[in-house]
Parts: sequence; structure tokens; C-alpha cells
Amino acid sequence: MDMMCKDLAMTLFGDGAGPGGRHRVAVLVRHGMLPMELGIVHRLFRGAVSAAGESLYTVLTCTVEPGEIRTEADVTVNVTLGPELLTEADTVVVPASDEDYSPREAPYLPPALADAFARIRPGTRLASICTGSFVLAAAGFLDGRRATTHWRSAADLRRLHPAVDVDPDVLYTDDRGVLTSAGVASGIDLCLHMIRSDHGAAVANAVARATVVPPHREGGQAQFVPCPVPAPAPLPTGAARAWALEHLGERITLDALAARASMSTRTFSRRFCEEVGLTPVQWLTQRRVDLARQLLEETDLPVDRVAADAGFGTAASFRNHLHEALGVSPSAYRATFRGSGSGPVRPGRPYADQPARPDTLQSAATATPRAQR
Repeated sequence: MDMMCKDLAMTLFGDGAGPGGRHRVAVLVRHGMLPMELGIVHRLFRGAVSAAGESLYTVLTCTVEPGEIRTEADVTVNVTLGPELLTEADTVVVPASDEDYSPREAPYLPPALADAFARIRPGTRLASICTGSFVLAAAGFLDGRRATTHWRSAADLRRLHPAVDVDPDVLYTDDRGVLTSAGVASGIDLCLHMIRSDHGAAVANAVARATVVPPHREGGQAQFVPCPVPAPAPLPTGAARAWALEHLGERITLDALAARASMSTRTFSRRFCEEVGLTPVQWLTQRRVDLARQLLEETDLPVDRVAADAGFGTAASFRNHLHEALGVSPSAYRATFRGSGSGPVRPGRPYADQPARPDTLQSAATATPRAQR
């Protein structure tokens, strides 16, 4: 029976799936699904193409019992594929369901859903959108891992699953091959992050441009939770950040950034963390890593020139930062992504989802020569 299911799954995904072929994405939907979340996965992954214009992913939708699936809207979705699809998936994405919002006193995983998860191969990448994290948690996939969900449901996720390290203040997390995202729109950020991890910044940026969305939002920025404050005005540190992005290759100090915002350094640092969810040095390092990745992918500049142009000062400093962010060296990153549009690199600690730490510019400056006071 298992062999029949595997053969069926391989047939459904097509001959191009597997090593050397397209990455296979299975979207596991449930009754009460949000149509937008299903559309996000299909639109973004199916929009990823190689330099030769070839699709990099095969995306298919399945459910535990094929047929008409009720959505939260006034339409249904006819899903013809069953859980056998999961046996050959490289990535399984679980969108939210309105059932996730039902009050519960104990974790609950429907038997049919548990059987479906049992079909997933070890090592398969798992991801959830919004409250789909409750399903991954109930199945035990989030135990001992950092995870997030919609801010309204974060307290319930922590209460029901104390073994999960719930972080309610980020857009998405990536912890050892299991990913979670916050509210609906953060599913876009999550999918772009996976595409970027699989195939590099150039491919992810092209998908973002075609979809008319930002190619990267701060994974560590706070979720937009309603607060009793006046109508939003332009962010006080926004001008300083815009200036910094135009001068990444130069020496940028905290004093200079604070002066751009007409603030003291202490006030600027506090406001910066409130707005972005990162310290100025963390944010600056991430943007420099972004620029360095682009230069490695799109130019033949030597590593020491990339390091200088991105503001890291020395090749040694650049190597340390890139390895901390992605787990690879500059030469390995370039060999994987330069011109191929695809590759196996998977970041060990994605730069986009690092939580803000209470380190100061002075302590971080030791590792970042151009970002010191």
C-alpha cells in the first residue's frame, strides 16, 4: 500500500521532481481554509524560475479527504488530491483554518490529519501560515523549536504547547527546517524567505517584483498589534535608514544615524528598536549581507572588493558575518547561486529571522569594524 501511494505521488508531481529537478511543494488544506493563503503559496512558488526561464517548483494542493473544501468565504475549493501527495513532497505548507480559532483546553490533532503527517518523509521541510502552526505543534513538529503565529493566538499556542518556544513579535521563524509565520500577509514573507534560501536573492527578488510586494521585510520586526496611539506618522528613524541604505559601503556610526534623525544616540537607539525590532547594528549588518549576496550573485568582483563595497571592511569580517547569517562561505555561496538560479544551500541561521538582542553598538562593533562609534 505504501509503495502504491509513493508511486502515485511521484506520478502526481511528475518526472521532473526530485534531485536535479523541480522542488516539490505540497499545500495541505483543511475545511475553513483562507483562500488568500492558498493563493500566496501557489503564486509565489510557481513564479520562481531559473535563469533559463524554467520553473523551479511544482506546487500541488491536497487534503485528507479529497472533494469540496469549505473556505472562510462564500466559495468552496475542489481539491482532488489526497494525503498520498505528501509522501514525495520536499516542502509541506499548512495554511490556517477557521477551526484553529475554536477555543480548546487541550492540544488536538484529528486522526485523519495525524495519518496524513505520518506519510511525510523525514527531512521534509515543513511550514505553516498564521494559525497553521497549531497543527504543526499538535503533531509535535514544533517541540523545542522557535515558532510564531498570529499575535491574537500566540498566548493560546504557548498555553497549549509549552514545549514550543513561542515568539509573538516576529513575522516568521525558521528553526532547523520547520518554519512558521504570523498573520496572513506574513505568509508572503515566509514563502519569499524559502525561495531565497533555496535559490538566492535574485530569484526571490524577481518573484517579489512580479507580485508587486517588497522583496524583504524584517523577519524580526514586531507584528502590527493595535495600540492606543495617534494616527501613524512617518517613522522617525526612516530617513536615517534610507540614508544608510545609500551609503552601506561607507563607515556609518551610530552618532551619524542619530544626527540624521535629529535625536540623541540613546533616543535614536530606543526608537529604532521600537520601529524595526532590531538594534541599529543588527539592522545595518543584515542590509550589508543583503547587498553582499547580490554582489556575489550578479558580479565577478573578488571577495575583498565585495566586502569593501558592502561595508564590512575586510574579507575576514565579511566571511564571519556571512557564515553567521547563512552557514556558508562567500565562495560557496557564489558557486551555488551565481548564474544557476538554483542550488542546495540552506541557511543555518537565516539573517531575516534573528530576534533582537540586547547587545549595544559598542559590543557589536568589535565584529563589525565599519559600524562602530
